[in-house]
Amino acid sequence: MSFEWASKKPNDGVATLYESNITLNKSASSHFDHAFSVLLGLDPGSKKIAVKPISKDENDLGAIPEEKRHKITVKPSYARVCNKKFMKEIATLVGVDLGDNKSFKFKTQWSKHDSALIIDLNQPEV
Repeated sequence: MSFEWASKKPNDGVATLYESNITLNKSASSHFDHAFSVLLGLDPGSKKIAVKPISKDENDLGAIPEEKRHKITVKPSYARVCNKKFMKEIATLVGVDLGDNKSFKFKTQWSKHDSALIIDLNQPEV
């Protein structure tokens, strides 16, 4: 027999969208272990979100305006970025209702070119 052994660690990055935040699973959050804050970007045409880590050094240089920087909370098994206004924009773009504790999961992929985690709103996680 040819067994494939199951891993406890998820291989695929998944972002869960809530009314007030984006929560990244362990696989997706691994890119933010040393992030001081993040940039949030939205490409409405392709329906993709970019979450780009900002290091403490980049933050201290002050090249990125404070109103563009978002706090990220990184825990051992997940990371979370809160921005209710941004999430409302996402819900409108995708046509989903994030109210009443509803959530939606989407696949993520790290983009070396953009140095950012890309959340593809066209690829819901089932």
